[in-house]
Amino acid sequence: MSAIPVTIRRTVELQIDDEAVRVPEGSTILDACKARGLDIPTLCYGETLTPVNACRVCVVEVEGSRVLVPSCARKAEDGMVVRTRSDRVDHSRKMVLEFLGSSVDLSTTEHVDRWNREYAAAPERYGPPAPPAPAGARDRAQAGHHHAGDGQTAATVAQPVKVDNESYVRDYAKCILCYKCVEGCGTDWQNTFAIAVAGRGFDARIATEFAAPLPDSACVYCGNCIAVCPTGALMFKSEYDLRQAGGWDEAAQTVTETICSYCGVGCSLELHVQDNTIVKVTSPLDHGVTHGNLCVKGRFGFQYVQNRAPGADDGA
Repeated sequence: MSAIPVTIRRTVELQIDDEAVRVPEGSTILDACKARGLDIPTLCYGETLTPVNACRVCVVEVEGSRVLVPSCARKAEDGMVVRTRSDRVDHSRKMVLEFLGSSVDLSTTEHVDRWNREYAAAPERYGPPAPPAPAGARDRAQAGHHHAGDGQTAATVAQPVKVDNESYVRDYAKCILCYKCVEGCGTDWQNTFAIAVAGRGFDARIATEFAAPLPDSACVYCGNCIAVCPTGALMFKSEYDLRQAGGWDEAAQTVTETICSYCGVGCSLELHVQDNTIVKVTSPLDHGVTHGNLCVKGRFGFQYVQNRAPGADDGA
């Protein structure tokens, strides 16, 4: 009988807030912080995505480093000394939260209210938001053409919601340009490349090719962009409609895990049910087959479950 090779993974030891932490080599500072039970705020970080260091809300202080470093991407090193809470770190996180909150609608972004309290962030101090842009105005913005504000209102990315299909909506007034949807649609998972970042500076935005309507784009409606969106800028139309009607209630929802019935791959589904109706479908990030990703059938093809013959007994 041949021996089974065993791979021994090296570890590194670092100091985090004056406490020694040992993690496997290749782990990030964020991984090490999680191992110690520390709650580090993150927005652009995704467990299944390549870090792009876009939001900068997870920055920490590393001894010997000239600048604050993003904990989601910086690898932990032997002997590294890290401070997750310092005047410098707290001030940086406060400013990031204020800049985002003053220009972007974060009303459906998880944890932001708590972070604002924790870091004393006050986005409203920049003034009321400017009026929303007309439909299509941001899509037509030209790179490098900066428009000075009026000095009375905070710049905003507010614009009408894009509803051009029955699967999901795009509310770019909530977009923080975290790049997670671009990564999930691109090389990290789907390799469809239906969306990318267009424009520069404050006029940067997520767009399809030539700002085409979603049904005319390369989108295959896998919905993996929705799965990774941290702010609700991308949302199931079923969820959006319920929210608009004031009926969305996560506390009243149940989540049932099952296997997709469309093919033999074995994708794991999480059915979110409210009032005996499936309102959206997700997939667990730690599932070995899907890693949180699905195809158009698994993500959006659930309506047949709810089709009942006229007069059918709901209790049957």
